[in-house]
Amino acid sequence: MNGVDQLRGHGRMTWVEAEQGWVAVPEAIVGALARDGFEECKRAMTTSRRDGRPAGGVWQGINPGTGAVASAIWVNRLAWPQATIFITVDGEPLEGHVSGPAPDPPRDDREDGGEG
Repeated sequence: MNGVDQLRGHGRMTWVEAEQGWVAVPEAIVGALARDGFEECKRAMTTSRRDGRPAGGVWQGINPGTGAVASAIWVNRLAWPQATIFITVDGEPLEGHVSGPAPDPPRDDREDGGEG
């Protein structure tokens, strides 16, 4: 998976062990999966916040040459351009290794924990 490996190599996606997910811009991940041969077959955004901004989303693609299916599910963070993203290929999670300090996820100091 060259596109995803390039994102990792350039520090555009970072593994966060505590969340068991990646921190990245969702469109960068979707673009990397597309460059790796996965054609989009599903995309959806969720909105549950009062401000109407997307709370997260899901993307699925299939590689027509191999039949492999890739999925990316993300949760957006308030006031943070990156999201926590969970990636699977054929049902197997794409996990990372900690090669340095991971960024601390932003805190949500609202009493409702950001629900709403």
